[in-house]
Amino acid sequence: MPNIKSAAKRVKITAKRTLRNKAVKSQVKTAIKKFRTALMEGTLEQKQLSLRNAIRILDKAVTKGVLHPNTAARKKSRLQRLFNKEIASGQ
Repeated sequence: MPNIKSAAKRVKITAKRTLRNKAVKSQVKTAIKKFRTALMEGTLEQKQLSLRNAIRILDKAVTKGVLHPNTAARKKSRLQRLFNKEIASGQ
């Protein structure tokens, strides 16, 4: 337990930020999972919507400082590549 007032405040702030970061990371993982399931069994429209949603959530995570911009870019690139491969094989 911290002895100094400012240290105690930092503990509270860290706990609050940890919760927020956990929630945002969970949203990112859920969006990616939903995209992957839509890719397997959804229609083209559902695939596009879930991809757009996943990209939007990744971008929000970057603006909140939860994910590094390069990490989000890599994830978005991989999702887009999967989508493009699925579209190419479907036609």
